[in-house]
Amino acid sequence: MTSEPLFGRVALIGIGLIGSSLARAIAQHGLAGDIVIFDASVEARAAAAELKLGQVSETLAGAVTNADLVIIATPIGAYADLGPALAPHLKKGAILTDVGSVKQAVIRDLGPHVPEGVHFVPGHPLAGTEHSGPRAGFAELFKGRWAIVTPVPGTDPAATERLKALWSAVGSMVEVMEPSHHDQVLAITSHLPHLIAYTIVDTATQLETSTQSEVIKFSATGFRDFTRIAASDPTMWRDIFLNNREAVLEILGRFTEDLTAMQRAIRWGEGDKLFETFSRTRAVRRAIIDAKQA
Repeated sequence: MTSEPLFGRVALIGIGLIGSSLARAIAQHGLAGDIVIFDASVEARAAAAELKLGQVSETLAGAVTNADLVIIATPIGAYADLGPALAPHLKKGAILTDVGSVKQAVIRDLGPHVPEGVHFVPGHPLAGTEHSGPRAGFAELFKGRWAIVTPVPGTDPAATERLKALWSAVGSMVEVMEPSHHDQVLAITSHLPHLIAYTIVDTATQLETSTQSEVIKFSATGFRDFTRIAASDPTMWRDIFLNNREAVLEILGRFTEDLTAMQRAIRWGEGDKLFETFSRTRAVRRAIIDAKQA
């Protein structure tokens, strides 16, 4: 635990996997005097209360008022409505951040509503599982994982440093990144792999019934890994693709070209090209293991 809390009052808006994991980690490390939770779902609020994740507010205003740090952990599609709803209740000097996987859309939807004197520092922890909901969270989710912070121009550096300190305290490695660059990087490292996984698994669901059962019965490691990714929260990923469409479509176009080249190499028996590609990709996997991100 830290010697004293980094923040007096932390408000968590949304208490799914990331929100509930943050609540647990903040409490475990003594990073806040009080944790206040709001979720639009009655069931989620009840679960948060049962799990004792913090004080549960029945209203957004009740959670945000007097908070030193407000963390939005809802699907990105909710941000446009949240911005004007929470803005009147943000106190001067508070830090407003989030955990969304797309940063330019977050700045677009929240930025215009941030009152003067409130520090807006969007963020994104590169952590998660295929599970969702308050009961899926655990305090160690962020340990050894990257958290990216994308402050908007003119942000008080001290506010950015305080948010970085929070992520470091829950076990994350922290990187500051420009929002558009973040969206380009995540399009290839996260968004495209999820899109491919969803597509492959959906293709399997449309096979003949007899083949479907065999796909499940004889699933090898590769297909099992795809199904794990494809089991991720559908609302969250719908919002990610719709809000990062330009970067995803650009990367998808390049991937389609590379896939066509692989198809051609297989058709014409070009083993050297296949071996060269597989060798490059194997090196990437080894680099990820060496970086302890496996």
